[in-house]
Amino acid sequence: MQQEKFTLRLAEAAIRDIEAVGGKNASLGEMLQNLAPSGIRIPDGFIITASAYHRFITFNHLDNVIRERINATDTDNLEQLAACGLAIRTLISDGSFPDEMTSQISEGYKQLCLQYRQENVDVAVRSSATAEDLPDASFAGQQDTYLNISGIKNVLKAVKNCFASLFTDRAISYRKMFGYDHFQVGLSVCIQKMVRSDLGMSGVAFSLDTESGFKDVIVINGSYGLGEMIVQGSVNPDEFIVFKPLLKRGFSSIIEKKLGQKHQKMVYGTTAAEPVKVVPVSASEAASFCLNDDQIIELSRWVAIIEDYYSVLKKKWCPMDIEWAVDGISGELFIVQARPETIHSRREGGSVVSYQIHDESRHEKILLKGIAVGDKIATGKVHLLEGLDRAGIQHIDFKEGDIMVTDMTDPDWEPVMKKAAAIITNKGGRTCHAAIVARELGVPAIVGCENATAILKTGMKITASCAEGEAGIIYDGIIAYEKTEQKFTSLPEIKTPLMMNVASPEMAFHYANYPSLGVGLAREEFIINNYIKVHPMALLKHESIGDAELSSYIAEQTRGYANGEEFFIEKLSYGIARIAAAFYPNRVIVRFSDFKTNEYANMPGGKYFEPEEENPMIGWRGASRYYSDAYREAFGMECKAIRKVREVMGLNNVTVMIPFCRTVGELMKVYETMEAYGLKRGEEGLEVYLMAELPSNIILAQEFGKYIDGFSIGSNDLTQLVLGLDRDSALVAGLYNERNEAVKTMISSLIRTARDMNVKVGICGQGPSDFPDFARFLTEEGIGSISVTPDSFMKTVKVISAAETSQSKLNEPVPEPIF
Repeated sequence: MQQEKFTLRLAEAAIRDIEAVGGKNASLGEMLQNLAPSGIRIPDGFIITASAYHRFITFNHLDNVIRERINATDTDNLEQLAACGLAIRTLISDGSFPDEMTSQISEGYKQLCLQYRQENVDVAVRSSATAEDLPDASFAGQQDTYLNISGIKNVLKAVKNCFASLFTDRAISYRKMFGYDHFQVGLSVCIQKMVRSDLGMSGVAFSLDTESGFKDVIVINGSYGLGEMIVQGSVNPDEFIVFKPLLKRGFSSIIEKKLGQKHQKMVYGTTAAEPVKVVPVSASEAASFCLNDDQIIELSRWVAIIEDYYSVLKKKWCPMDIEWAVDGISGELFIVQARPETIHSRREGGSVVSYQIHDESRHEKILLKGIAVGDKIATGKVHLLEGLDRAGIQHIDFKEGDIMVTDMTDPDWEPVMKKAAAIITNKGGRTCHAAIVARELGVPAIVGCENATAILKTGMKITASCAEGEAGIIYDGIIAYEKTEQKFTSLPEIKTPLMMNVASPEMAFHYANYPSLGVGLAREEFIINNYIKVHPMALLKHESIGDAELSSYIAEQTRGYANGEEFFIEKLSYGIARIAAAFYPNRVIVRFSDFKTNEYANMPGGKYFEPEEENPMIGWRGASRYYSDAYREAFGMECKAIRKVREVMGLNNVTVMIPFCRTVGELMKVYETMEAYGLKRGEEGLEVYLMAELPSNIILAQEFGKYIDGFSIGSNDLTQLVLGLDRDSALVAGLYNERNEAVKTMISSLIRTARDMNVKVGICGQGPSDFPDFARFLTEEGIGSISVTPDSFMKTVKVISAAETSQSKLNEPVPEPIF
């Protein structure tokens, strides 16, 4: 009688073998066979098949015992669930292997030792459930992995523990929640050579944005040591984002780098009883990015190749969830796991769900912030979970709708987590266990808050908001919010190009699926204020000021960067690039900084560089700063950031705009300064727009029009200067009206002049967003484009459609847009 085969080489498996080897193992084998020739390195190993698991269960007469145990258990009762799970796991761990199975596993391990020329080779023993590649559920992280296992005795013990982990409390509860038969799921095990990332770094990568589902980016999380620390949420990892379309065209399209808090790492232990241990990270490592740009690009190329391969294989877009590691000895990068992403890939597009808080005083109620997971809002009572072990979780009185607050979640808490309205943790990043489970459950999570367990106490009523960008915000008390859903398919077609004003780079990916034609206004001030947080000249000159407190603050802000100039250029370029990538290849108009002196003076270091003005609104702002000796170097950094976005990252859809330019002569001085820092209109396709917000811009439109590529009407400043009032003054606020006939006459004049000169003209002021009749007026005048805030987008489409229809009924043709 022929002996049953329980093992096979990793390279012998393929996607067609999921039922035999599970999703992870099938994927690794598929890549070893088909992607290794592309240069993608994958550690070799061998597989213990799912049939071995089933044989083990029957050999130890456990099938009926397990079935009876589960059938007799109320899995919603945490105490019963814990007792059931422990009993089943103990039975499996105490079981014995059939002799032929022991022999085959031992031979597989022996061959791996020979292959790597290492006695008792160090391996990872990874579980691979046969149901984890199903399209309608994710079983990621439900079973266990054991790292740095060496010696056949320890390998066999780890294999049994993997078998047992099919019946962790969380796995039993999870299968019941999704309606899976416990006995239709098998378990395969991979014995894979370890990558010495304990001496290097490791992490995860997704071939889409995990929060918005935006398809065109790769998101990488990384930290030092073995990757388990990221999954557990024990560290806040570094994060890198790469834009796929331009990566594939050879550009170094890293559009975001965020330094995490990597205070500890997991490394090899020294005994079989402690195969891994956690140690502190050095101060220099913690203050540095774990990957350099070359490594980020190499990893991203591999992720893109893997995604493309699986998308062809499955005949549909197949975003991937990938684990990677860099060997600290060889310096080589490896892929150690790859599986289909199962959250956003199942969602249907064509609509936008938004959550809006209307409480204008909510900022006074902020308790703390963290990293937002998802885009929802939840309210409820805090339930603080501290010092709980596996047994302790079953005794807590956690009620449906409570908000879970903890240092970091434990995988065994999943039966409780599904009751939570929101999850809040001190530690973790966007790919930690808490974040992954929250996405699968569809609840908001705020991770990496640092001190949530110190500030939030059981019984407190709070609001957890993930709807305001990448920062998750926790408010004191129950704050009312509104949820709306709008379908793009219900929108009428319009001829006038409609663009968007996008302030926050964090929100750009969420707006990428809107049917807009690009961004009509992206303000640099938002990025400088929220990401750089230091006066630009202070970054350059703080050492000569002699303010030790300021220098200390700047040193902390610029951790991970060589100096203040590099920090400013990199941070500004990342903010611009995220917006440009979200709307690529459509035009994104980036306005150079337009802070007033009083606004700049309020920034750290600003008091040393800003004069006091009686009326900053019409003082030293916009163009007049750029060529001045007092600000020229700072403007140079803006130019360098734009150049990096366009030429290094490849995002040549970025157009620059000059604000508050009073005269044509001033425009020429700005051009001279731009050229000195590497930006020249016309070179590399660079277009320059003028913010038409001064009466002089309108009156001399023919002169300005000779030297620019387009006008963008700033109706806010234009209104105040046409009507001669300060829009910051409450005393004359009642006179402020963008729809005043004098303002509209100015706008009509500019539109006619621009059209006669064949120069593009659009509007990016707040008026069209706030007043439908103003948007109608612009449409009727033949404006080249209208740019509005995202919350006004839907209603503006309808207003424009009505205006165009009205013109058509009057037999007046809608002017052809020249934008």
